[in-house]
Amino acid sequence: MTDLGLILLGALLINNFVLAQFLGLCPFMGITRSMDTALATGLATTFVLSLAAVLSHLLYHGILVPLDLTYLNILLFIVVIAGVVQLIQVYLRATSPLLHQVLGIYLPLITSNCAVLGVTLLAINQSLTLLETLVFAIGAAAGFTLVMVLFGALREQLEHAPVPAAFRGTPLALISAGLMSLAFMGFQGIGS
Repeated sequence: MTDLGLILLGALLINNFVLAQFLGLCPFMGITRSMDTALATGLATTFVLSLAAVLSHLLYHGILVPLDLTYLNILLFIVVIAGVVQLIQVYLRATSPLLHQVLGIYLPLITSNCAVLGVTLLAINQSLTLLETLVFAIGAAAGFTLVMVLFGALREQLEHAPVPAAFRGTPLALISAGLMSLAFMGFQGIGS
């Protein structure tokens, strides 16, 4: 059970996919202008990432490994991720039009989020079991959501801060992201 806790903590904080692995930077920089959109995107990504990682694990070990077609893993994972996003989009449109409208363009953008593909590939490359893959995916998604919300809240506050004109916008966002990344490096000693 401690192994699962370490996997969760490692994906959540120590090897955070955005601030330590530098995956998922497009939504991190593009969507985090407000905390609300960052939270909505993070939650949608959490669901997609967890479901896609588990389905990819099952299909990889159930189809590709027995048929010795493991070289098709990236193609399979991309199809699974795109399929999961499409199913969720259809489901939300039918059951919760308001949530579908709130997520808007952000839901289809999850398909191109490299963190989703990165988690599935890392889980397979680390030879994780199905339960470990689920915990790893949940930890990675929770870490992604945490960083998105923190950065969204930070950017909302910085909009009202007296910042020199040369630093407004993208320069300040990049500096803030670098400082957050340095702060998350402090978690590197946990678990050693």
